[in-house]
Amino acid sequence: MTKIQLKHPEGKKAISMDENKYETLKTSFISCLELKNNAPFKELLADVTADLQMKNIKIAGVIEWNLFWVTLDMEAGNELKRDKKVSPHTYSL
Repeated sequence: MTKIQLKHPEGKKAISMDENKYETLKTSFISCLELKNNAPFKELLADVTADLQMKNIKIAGVIEWNLFWVTLDMEAGNELKRDKKVSPHTYSL
C-alpha cells in the first residue's frame, strides 16, 4: 500500500492518501465532471458515489472527506478549477 502526499492549493498542510484510493476517486471524479462541464461538490459527490457503487468499488473511510482532499490536490496541481464567485462553488476542468 503506497501512500502519496497530497497538496493544498493555499500551501496549507495536507494529508497522505493511499495511491490506489486517490487514483480511483480522481478517475471517477473526472469522468463525472466531464459529463457535466461544471458542477458543485455535493452533486459531484453523489455522482462519484453512484459510479463507485455501480462498479462495486469500496473506498475505505468517508468518501466525502477523501474526495474533497482529491479535489484540493487537483486544484493545487492546476488540474481543476474551482469557481469561488458562485455559491455553492462549482468545479470545472
